[in-house]
Amino acid sequence: MKQFNYIISGGGTGGHIYPALAIANEIKAVDPSASIVFVGALGKMEMEKVPQAGYKIHGIWIAGIQRSKPWKNSLFPLKLMISLIQSFFIWLRYRPDVLIGTGGFASGPMLFVGGIMGSKTFLQEQNSFPGITNRLLAKRAYGIAVAYPNMEHYFPKQKLLYTGNPVRKSLLNITSLREQGLDHFNLDPTKKTLVVVGGSLGARAINDLIAGQVDLFTQLNLQVIWQCGKMYFEDYASFNSKSIQVHSFIQEMDYLYAAADIIISRAGASSISELSIVAKPLILIPSPNVAENHQHKNATVLAERGAAILLAESAAQERFESTLRSLVASTDRQLKMTEALTQLAQPKATETIVQHIQKLILSHAE
Repeated sequence: MKQFNYIISGGGTGGHIYPALAIANEIKAVDPSASIVFVGALGKMEMEKVPQAGYKIHGIWIAGIQRSKPWKNSLFPLKLMISLIQSFFIWLRYRPDVLIGTGGFASGPMLFVGGIMGSKTFLQEQNSFPGITNRLLAKRAYGIAVAYPNMEHYFPKQKLLYTGNPVRKSLLNITSLREQGLDHFNLDPTKKTLVVVGGSLGARAINDLIAGQVDLFTQLNLQVIWQCGKMYFEDYASFNSKSIQVHSFIQEMDYLYAAADIIISRAGASSISELSIVAKPLILIPSPNVAENHQHKNATVLAERGAAILLAESAAQERFESTLRSLVASTDRQLKMTEALTQLAQPKATETIVQHIQKLILSHAE
């Protein structure tokens, strides 16, 4: 049987990396002989996370356009040219049967070159408003997996596959891990647990918000697990106490979500897909510092369906206390939120995406 070669490219944030890893793991599960190589941006977190997951990665010299700091874009034309050359030689080395892009500027050069060289390309778009990279690559793509309806406004309708976003398999059955999660984090099972995550890199605004609410958590009898991000850990480590745990990064997300009763999170598309499957009462604080304001748009979809509370970062300091008090006090609202999240969940997204990719490869091989 022929060994199929895959190149998967995407990165910059966990929202692009973890879906890529989920797809790679599912490919390996159904075809252990598959050869999978990643391409990412030098210096970005994929260069660390992908090898940790057991895959080889090549880094290219590319960076996104800085909209808020245009003076930092002077090297962009040179970086783009070099990254295209690097991508060409990577393509020559592996001659992939298909290239899979999960978004972010890191995927642009590799999938562009692959398309030019005649390889079939497949895109996975996590957001309700697609990033510029995937919009540019869509013309040559053979299929585009999306997680939200009405994406024909941005992509050719005939290429769209409504699949949902890939999620880590470890999160698919967390209900059975409740006891292990409480034990793992040494939590009091008689108290409610509030989990705070600010994205894979952390979030200064959320950290500052939580730091000012210690008395509130005590009043509400909550214990808190707070992932503040590696770059912020030293600033907030002093908040560690019997009832508040401050972590730079948490690897065991299945145990974390299993132990949670209420979750506060950013609204990246990958996070929302995972949180829909986790189905715990949810407060979303979208980052205002992302391209096309897509986190706010993602959060709005959930809020309109009663699946989450949307709290704008600009209003968080003013509204946080009343919002949390109201949610903690209303068991009915918590249950309705859990039900709404469950209806939005797409637990078989990764499996469905890989099935489509395999059909694409087999049609190419014929």
